[in-house]
Order: sequence, then C-alpha cells, then structure tokens
Amino acid sequence: MLELKADCARCFGLCCVVPAFSRSADFAIDKPAGKACPNLRADLRCGIHDRLRGKGFAGCAVYDCFGAGQQVSQVTFGGKDWRSSPALRERMFAVFPVMGRLHELLYYLTEARSIPAAASLRGGIQAAIDEITGLTGLDADGLLAFDLQPRWRVADELLTRASSMARAGLRGRDHRGADLVGADLRGQNLRGANLRGARLIRADLRGADLRVADMIGADLRGADLRGAELTGALFLTRSQLDAAAHWQ
Repeated sequence: MLELKADCARCFGLCCVVPAFSRSADFAIDKPAGKACPNLRADLRCGIHDRLRGKGFAGCAVYDCFGAGQQVSQVTFGGKDWRSSPALRERMFAVFPVMGRLHELLYYLTEARSIPAAASLRGGIQAAIDEITGLTGLDADGLLAFDLQPRWRVADELLTRASSMARAGLRGRDHRGADLVGADLRGQNLRGANLRGARLIRADLRGADLRVADMIGADLRGADLRGAELTGALFLTRSQLDAAAHWQ
C-alpha cells in the first residue's frame, strides 16, 4: 500500500533542498530553491531535527510531504541519492513537487472515500485513487511529462462534492479563502462551515464548534484551538494541528 505519511529515514532530504523559503516566523534564514539548507548533514539528515522550533524553523517542524519524499527517493530513483549521483539531481528535484501533489490528492481522496454521506461517490473516488496511484509509479520522465491539472480538477470536484454531502443540512458558514487572521472566533458555531483555504493565522478559536467543517488548506498557524470541538472535521491534517499547537 502506498505510504501517505512522511518517512524521513527513507528520503534523501528533498524537503531540505528543493523548496525555497524566506526568513520569517517560519524560517530563520533565506534559502533559494535547489540549495541545501545549511542544517542538512552529509548523511542527508537534519542536524537540528530535535530543535527545529527553538532554532527558528517552525515551518520545517510542521511540514509533511504526505510520503512523496520516500516514494521519489526509493521508488522513482531506486535508492540513488542526488549527492552520490549528481547527474540525477535536477530531475529528482523536478519530480519531487509533482509527486507531492499526487500524494496530497491521494491523502484527501482516501479520507473522502470513508465519508458515509458520500457513499454514492465511492466508485468515482476509487477510480481517481487508482489512476493517481498508478501515476506515482511512473519513472521520472513519465512523471514530468503528464499533465497534472486534469487529474487535479477531477479530484477537487470529488472532494468538493464529498464535503458538500457531509455538510448538507448543517447550514455552515462559507468562509472559503477568507482572511480571518487574528479573528476572535471564540465559541463560534462553525459546524459544517467551509473553511477551505481560510487564513486563520493566530485566530482565537477557543471553544469553537468545528465539527464537520471543511479544513482543506486552512492556515492554522498560531491559531488557539484550546477547547475547540474538532470531531469529524473534514480533511484536517496532522501538520495543521501541529502548526496551531506549537504557536501558542
């Protein structure tokens, strides 16, 4: 079964090299895309992994590639790493974000498949899962050649419909993409709300009812979730919760 959770021990530090990041509350330094973070050791392990937040790398502490890192490292490139095989460097770095998008879709589709209210969609969801799983097994050239957008649109439509079915009848608020940075939402009834892509950075959500709320892409950095009811929240990831929990 395809792994949808990061296993850093089986990856070649791809998230420490491929993405760019800027000095901010999330990262202590500027780093351009394709350049190794100075904390990456010769063995391709993070030298400050147990001290990331204290060293100013909270963004790294909550990052999850959904298992794309080990898939690229161990399957696509057969265990050959970019340092010992420099000829693979550019292709490996180009493949990693593609694989990341595929694994992210699989993570959400797998959850959507289990939503009881969306049982009528399971056939379509399973077909999408099967197709995307097949794509993750392509070689590097195949991964770089196919067009991700049509698959993304199909998957997004399925996720949107599954979410709507799960939230039907709850009359949840529509906060999709809303700017709720620092908002006082203490005790608010957000049950069944659409919070896709909402910016909830440092929002006060203490005691809020977030049951069956759609949380895809919601930015919860620094959000105060103490006492919030999250039972059945849709598409809520561990990294989102970690980002909130460690920014108090």
